[in-house]
Amino acid sequence: MDAILYIMHGSRVSKGVEQAAAFINRCMQSVEVPIQEYCFLELADPNIEAAFQRCIERGATRIHALPVLLLTAAHAKEDIPTELSRIHKYFPEVELRYGRPVGVDSNMVDILVEKIQATGEALTADSMVLLVGRGSSDPDVKRDLVQIAELLKQRIGVVRVNDCYLTASFPSFEEGLQTAKESGMKKVFVIPYLLFTGILMKNMEKTIKKLDAENKYVLCDYIGYHPLIEKVLKERVNEILEG
Repeated sequence: MDAILYIMHGSRVSKGVEQAAAFINRCMQSVEVPIQEYCFLELADPNIEAAFQRCIERGATRIHALPVLLLTAAHAKEDIPTELSRIHKYFPEVELRYGRPVGVDSNMVDILVEKIQATGEALTADSMVLLVGRGSSDPDVKRDLVQIAELLKQRIGVVRVNDCYLTASFPSFEEGLQTAKESGMKKVFVIPYLLFTGILMKNMEKTIKKLDAENKYVLCDYIGYHPLIEKVLKERVNEILEG
């Protein structure tokens, strides 16, 4: 019997965990697989091992593990597979398949366009966009976001769509803002490329307000658990079910 195991990152912020769980419960309703469980890599329960065992207790003979992550990074490529491999050794009779994260997808560009439009500010010839990722030491995170930035640039027709990161990657958020300030563009749309922000949005607002610049900075809403991400996850589920 097939099972889908949705694996999310986890958060110390209870609201973030609650939102993630509610999102996956919505996704489950559109997936016709008899056994579906969710878990977190770290910082929240249930953990991967507990959810894996729950799938088996419910009768799973084949578990399809899906990383619910926006970008390709070490969590998706190393941390989650390593933990799954460790657990799978105790249940060798159960077939294990592993899917891929959201990654570069046209639906994500649709969400970004929607976030810009929701501000009520018009895109003009002297506008640019700054995509803000959480960041990682894994270069594939930057690779993914740069590709998404290029797709967005093609879609909306602005001169510049830059990427920057809150931690561990280059350029930093502050450096990204400084580059925008020096770009000559009069309006800068700042989009947090994040599922959940916690206090990050307030910190970003404070950082932007400290800038002494002629540019107009428009802080868009973060990505969040958008219905189009549900659509992408369903596609990822279908991919893994098809082998």
